[in-house]
Amino acid sequence: MAAAGPSVFLLMVNGQVESAQFPEYDDLYCKYCFVYGQDWAPTAGLEEGISQITSKSQDVRRALVWNFPIDVTFKSTNPYGWPQIVLSVYGPDVFGNDVVRGYGAVHVPFSPGRHKRTIPMFVPESTSKLQKFTSWFMGRRPEYTDPKVVAQGEGREGKAWSPHHHPPQPPSLPWEGQDKGG
Repeated sequence: MAAAGPSVFLLMVNGQVESAQFPEYDDLYCKYCFVYGQDWAPTAGLEEGISQITSKSQDVRRALVWNFPIDVTFKSTNPYGWPQIVLSVYGPDVFGNDVVRGYGAVHVPFSPGRHKRTIPMFVPESTSKLQKFTSWFMGRRPEYTDPKVVAQGEGREGKAWSPHHHPPQPPSLPWEGQDKGG
């Protein structure tokens, strides 16, 4: 009689990054990636991607519409480390360089069905006045070398994460998706 291995379950995620509200910016694009625990593995689809550049719509909402598709399947033996989607939005600064305009993350919904999420976005801030001045003078904003840190709890204390350093209505991204637990 053969010994039974650990039971595996599948998580299928399909949806889209629909649109964004960034009132002071235009011509933005979006990147996504997934962060998950060590017991998780992608089995089908893409776990990261990059959208096209979009301009604000001409209607009253002035939304940046991507309708950026997402389709990935994960397998795991353990729910610990449930996947999160990390979004990074980039666009040109006054010098034409691509700079980060926002980061955000949200867990993939735990229950099967259709879900819609609005993801608050933020940008990191320099921690010292000298760094702020240098950043302003050089036209380069602080950004993460690896956007996956957005989904982790370590190192998020301090001014870069303080709600007092965000605009009154931070930009956000609606992410609409459907996931099917297996």
